Amino acid sequence: MSRSCHDVAYHRRALRILVTGGAGFIGSHLVDRLCDDGHDVAVLDNLTTGKTANIEHRLDEVRFINGSILDAALVQDEIERVEAVFHLASAVGVKHILNAPLESMAVMTRGTENVLDACSRYWRPVLIASTSEVYGKSPKVPMSEDDDRVLGPTSLHRWSYSTAKALDEHLAFAHFDRGLPVVVVRYFNSYGPRIDPGGYGSVVAEFIRRAASGDPLPLVSGGRQTRCFTYVEDTVRGTIAALSTREAHGRVFNLGSTHETTIAELADTIRDLVGSSSAITEVTAEAYYGRGYDDTPRRVPDVSRARDVLGWAPEVSLDEGLRRTIEWWRKTYG
Repeated sequence: MSRSCHDVAYHRRALRILVTGGAGFIGSHLVDRLCDDGHDVAVLDNLTTGKTANIEHRLDEVRFINGSILDAALVQDEIERVEAVFHLASAVGVKHILNAPLESMAVMTRGTENVLDACSRYWRPVLIASTSEVYGKSPKVPMSEDDDRVLGPTSLHRWSYSTAKALDEHLAFAHFDRGLPVVVVRYFNSYGPRIDPGGYGSVVAEFIRRAASGDPLPLVSGGRQTRCFTYVEDTVRGTIAALSTREAHGRVFNLGSTHETTIAELADTIRDLVGSSSAITEVTAEAYYGRGYDDTPRRVPDVSRARDVLGWAPEVSLDEGLRRTIEWWRKTYG
């Protein structure tokens, strides 16, 4: 029998909650929702990719700690003070992973280990945010949570992201085996207001920025790759449902739209919605990402587990979500 986040006592009272990475794109939207629900929220973020601007409207409500999840003592102190943890802090974006693989892997592995160790010490329920990158370049679609992973060679840094996040998941389930309430969610191409204007980690952001400026929209290898773009409001709703649903603990859930879109179709849609005359050009993967890149042709989630256990399904269509995002972009950047 499925149960939504509203069916358990966990969601019926105000809690002290820590959000790591809470000044980031998804994290800041999660903070908004938790504050709106009446929780006492603390944010731990070192602002490497997060921004105070994302949560400045909440600074009189939240306790903000400018610090790193690599600081084990700080993580211990902050987790001792709360009752539940949403762990979203991570290296973000393929380009960043390729440019700084050592730093990225340290944040994703040692940082997550610090969070899980502290949660285990103080027995705090914790959600670990993972990624569809875990599936690698598996040809099987839709992708189910228990499917095999298919990766490229370790000599390509492209796959270090997938491997590091998979290790995070292994650590989470090892702690669950010792009794810690843990749940993992895998995000599929979340987008929406507050996406980075430089396109950092988001093709949606890059295309909007370029279309708004009249610059060409680059398609890597013709844009034949497909993705399922998920509006951030849906992502956050599923994230809260996952930690709030007791039957979800010890499991992993895909959180993503099931509407498959090619990158070329995305470029056309954004250009039309912006009303831009930008050209659409083709570039090679090496020219765009540099050496060490390997692509994933298709990425489509099976969300039946999230539907059955969490009572969750994506609700915002791509066209509607893009309209909202472009409207925010215009208000923010002109």
